[in-house]
Amino acid sequence: MTYDFTSLIDRRGKDALALDGLGKNPGFAPDRPKEGFDPIPMWVADMNFATAPSVVQAMKDRLDHPLFGYFAPREDYYRAIQTWQGKRHGVLDLDQGAIGFENGVLGGVVSALGALASRGEGVLVHSPTYIGFTKVLKTNGYRIIHSPLIRDGEGVWRMDYEDMERQIKKYKIHVAIFCSPHNPTGRVWEEEEIKRAMDIYKRHQVFVISDEIWADLTLEGHRHIPTQSVSEDAKMRTVALYSPSKTFNLAGITGSYHLIYNPWLRDRVRREAALSHYNALHLLSMHALMGAYTQEGAQWLDQLRGVLTQNVQEAVAHIRTHWPQLDLASPQGTYMLFVDCGQWLAHHQTSLEALEKAAWEVGVMVQDGKMFQGPTHLRMNLALPNSQLREALDRLDRYVFNK
Repeated sequence: MTYDFTSLIDRRGKDALALDGLGKNPGFAPDRPKEGFDPIPMWVADMNFATAPSVVQAMKDRLDHPLFGYFAPREDYYRAIQTWQGKRHGVLDLDQGAIGFENGVLGGVVSALGALASRGEGVLVHSPTYIGFTKVLKTNGYRIIHSPLIRDGEGVWRMDYEDMERQIKKYKIHVAIFCSPHNPTGRVWEEEEIKRAMDIYKRHQVFVISDEIWADLTLEGHRHIPTQSVSEDAKMRTVALYSPSKTFNLAGITGSYHLIYNPWLRDRVRREAALSHYNALHLLSMHALMGAYTQEGAQWLDQLRGVLTQNVQEAVAHIRTHWPQLDLASPQGTYMLFVDCGQWLAHHQTSLEALEKAAWEVGVMVQDGKMFQGPTHLRMNLALPNSQLREALDRLDRYVFNK
């Protein structure tokens, strides 16, 4: 079966922050475009593609029964996760007891932090840094300790292991947040890289909260390695967080899950998560996951990965050919570009804010990278029909970078 990744779906007035939120939150959301330009949403990290038909059908089937009272998770829910993790990521020893529901990955991060770190304690994160990590660490009273990723001679983002160890020692760190694949750089970590990082965490008794929400969205030629799979110690040291929400464009339907093998760690995290009496599985979220984690969902995902790979390759080639003063590493996963405009800004003696405003005015709704610790960066969402991507690149050519 061939799925539709080319149709332009009108999301206006359909609860889409990417469009309906324009101009409503200065400093976070882009401004509205000038008259005559329709907005092309390239900022919020959701997709301009309809979800897999199997997801919609699963929810429709449940809605045909008009009672929605209290319920317990189905065995099919757990089996769907076990089967998906086994087939997609090679996790063959996943016991049902290790699986636990989370309203969202960030909520899971907060629960794990509450179980493992005292308020005011330093938490290690790599920079550039996902803004969600920054927010939950600040609002919950933790100190953010950044360890910068560095570009190697080929332009690939790498962990600076010496700096990681230095920061752990200096700030007496006992908890680290690990993002795999990495957001916002799009780096898909190799097994040996993860092993080396986990060896450092083991040596200093650092527990790891591993956000793996992008695990299924590696680009063609790249494969996600679960953090817990690299060693027995990593398996027992790590709280891993997953969700079908990013993969199947279901961010508006709460539903994530954790994998925790260590019984002591699992009990503490679940106790912390239960304190609010709010972290409970949603009925339709359960059915959405069961519809996503199917053979049809896998076929849809495989086609999606091909579309995203083509979009990323086309955008990267265009930027490098037409705007050589911009610098970027070609992402290996996610559907986001993280573009350094520093050289272009210096040459044109202008600011990132002015550049963003010029793009927004013509409807190219890119995101300010400063929120992600990228002082001269733009973040661009490429999960949209190729025709929209080409229109966005054309507008940037005509009205922004070459005007």
